Amino acid sequence: QGDLVESGGALVQPGGSLRLSCSASGIIFSRYTMTWYRQAPGNQREMVGTITISDTTNYADSVKGRFTISRDNAKNTVYLQMDSLKPEDTAVYYCNAKRAFYSIWGQGTQVTVSS
Repeated sequence: QGDLVESGGALVQPGGSLRLSCSASGIIFSRYTMTWYRQAPGNQREMVGTITISDTTNYADSVKGRFTISRDNAKNTVYLQMDSLKPEDTAVYYCNAKRAFYSIWGQGTQVTVSS
């Protein structure tokens, strides 16, 4: 079965930048819609950004203009570039791959935005 591994989470200052990576294996990556989610303690999981197999993207209103999702099918990797980070961006960020009724989740990576 498929496997996703996130990396790149860190402690950063407000206004800083960070790039998350999610590497996939065991799937035909180019046929999956890839999505970044995040979840803070006590909060519901929310969609951050998604990118389809045709490179159509969509973002949560809270991150539009600040975050960019992209994919490199040759590397089986999806990225989340995060700029102008705010304390409210603090969360565990999860990668998801979805095709039809099949869904795969990564283990998550912690992003903390604090002075």
